[in-house]
Amino acid sequence: MPPPPSPDDSVKRLLPWLVAVAFFMEALDTTILNTAVPTVAAALRVAPLSMKSVLASYTLSLAVFIPVSGWAADRYGTRRVFSSAIALFTLGSFLCGVSTNIHALVACRILQGLGGAMMVPVGRLTIVRTFARSELVRAMAFVAIPGLIGPLLGPLAGGLIVGYLHWRMVFFVNLPIGLLGLYLVYRHLPDYRTESTDRLDLIGLILFGSGIGLLSYVLEIFGEHSLGGREMIWLLSLSIVLLLGYGRHATTTKRPLLRLGLFRIRTFRSAVIGSFITRLGAGGTPFLLPLLYQVGLGFTPVQSGLLIMPQSLAAMSLKMTMPFILTRFGYRRVLLSNTMLLGLLIGLFATIGFGTPVWLIVIQAFCFGFIASLQYTSMNTLVYADVTESQTSMASTIASTLQQMSMSFGVAAASLATALFIPDRYHTNPAQMIHGVHKAFVALGLLTILSAAVFRELRPTDGRNVSRHEEGLPEG
Repeated sequence: MPPPPSPDDSVKRLLPWLVAVAFFMEALDTTILNTAVPTVAAALRVAPLSMKSVLASYTLSLAVFIPVSGWAADRYGTRRVFSSAIALFTLGSFLCGVSTNIHALVACRILQGLGGAMMVPVGRLTIVRTFARSELVRAMAFVAIPGLIGPLLGPLAGGLIVGYLHWRMVFFVNLPIGLLGLYLVYRHLPDYRTESTDRLDLIGLILFGSGIGLLSYVLEIFGEHSLGGREMIWLLSLSIVLLLGYGRHATTTKRPLLRLGLFRIRTFRSAVIGSFITRLGAGGTPFLLPLLYQVGLGFTPVQSGLLIMPQSLAAMSLKMTMPFILTRFGYRRVLLSNTMLLGLLIGLFATIGFGTPVWLIVIQAFCFGFIASLQYTSMNTLVYADVTESQTSMASTIASTLQQMSMSFGVAAASLATALFIPDRYHTNPAQMIHGVHKAFVALGLLTILSAAVFRELRPTDGRNVSRHEEGLPEG
């Protein structure tokens, strides 16, 4: 692929804000819905734990369709794909808002995921192709600041909406944001594309999408006794066969959907696999906290939203210091220590009960947000440390796909861990909910700590070209 044209300074100044509109919309949608889960479950007459299908279906849809995003951006151009993705996401939001049962809501969330699958990865890819490696951490951190306004406002906005308006407004708030994003992106987003692209790997898409779809479904229904043990084992085996079939297909096809050969790059392998395992643990936290606060402790949706807000405040406070931290300590040291600390903080949520003072909950949330932000940004930028210009599209696709897979599986794992300790999920009393959620936090914290082992293969010098760790590198 030929190098993209050098963008002028005005594009570099405006581009992070354009991409942040999409990041904001997606982040706002997710965090608003997390807070609204108990209320929406009551309105649709389902158990709160059953709402995991609404959350997981979106992230699973992202994981299935993200592999197509890089190919689509290369063939049709980043501007056209990005604007189409925002339009589809906005349409999906509207349809979610008019859904009348959980099955229709899940279907519309899948449509939202199809739009989101093209939106965030293509936005990130545009950033990677516009900024030099030495500017990448600063650019990514800057993009994340406006994007974090969504998680900051989401919990409180969700609480206010379900408390004083109607839960359907949770989805309708995306409509004006989507229209604004369409205008800005169509007018100002750089249009990168390649002169020639390969055919879409349809066989790979079918094998991969079917495999992870079945695997996610098995994780979702496990413990609900809706299927017998024999059926569960059969579905699990089929999903594994499909994924192994894709692995075989990817090694024998010249242009596979996901080029697994990139995993030979040490920094890429550590960043992607470490991110996958870490998010399996941390990805279930946004689902568990509203259950703990609202169903367990009896807080109102507004109070629950206020208790979650400090996480985003902490994340925003860290973003501008991110390049300094990585420059001072390096990726290996940061990821090894920070991953274990993140797991410890997840486990500490199991100490929150009826007698826990509010100020202590706020401090825990703030610390968790600070450490989680450092973890995610470090892993996201390390992905591009040693990939070539021609590999950036595929690297972004693989990283985004596995990230969304882990978040979908994380919600399923959190729900499963909770359900194992709750005798009757349809008639759960607050004490039983608190007990189940506490055990789930401990399990997810331990899983996150284990993921630190993945980062041991990193070297002290890894990632210097994206963190400006060496003296003399140009400033971003």
